[in-house]
Amino acid sequence: MHRTRLLTTMAVFIAIGTIGSQLLWFPAGIAKAYPVQHAVNVMAAVTLGPFPAVVIAFMIGLLRNMLGIGTLIAFPGGMIGALLAGLLARKFHHAIWAAAGEIVGTGIIGAFLSVPFAKLFLGSNDGAMFFVPSFLVSSVTGACIGLIIVSRLKGKSPIFPPH
Repeated sequence: MHRTRLLTTMAVFIAIGTIGSQLLWFPAGIAKAYPVQHAVNVMAAVTLGPFPAVVIAFMIGLLRNMLGIGTLIAFPGGMIGALLAGLLARKFHHAIWAAAGEIVGTGIIGAFLSVPFAKLFLGSNDGAMFFVPSFLVSSVTGACIGLIIVSRLKGKSPIFPPH
């Protein structure tokens, strides 16, 4: 992909993820669920690959924090989910693996890594049992949205060529 096109596509995904988080969210346990972030992770993982997806997740988290509409725990969850989604999508060449990677990466691994992160940076003593359900609800919802969008963009079959 041409560098200008790649950067432009990344910027569009960042804008969608940042603005979309304000338009579509719901309470999920101790946190707010922002499924647009997870949908963007799946779409970026499928269309751009793992590294751009991680950069996009980082930038969305950074912008949301700078705007006062996010928390620091958005970083471990979003970035790990994007990475795993991109790696699985690239390995198995099917969008459903990107969605599965987002769910496992954010909903489980990211939730567990958020525990020490929240304790260190936010002074929160909440354990994984508080983060996992919230992260799972958000990531499952968003991953399904992302999978539906990617499937529609790619036609009936979400199979795509390797990057």
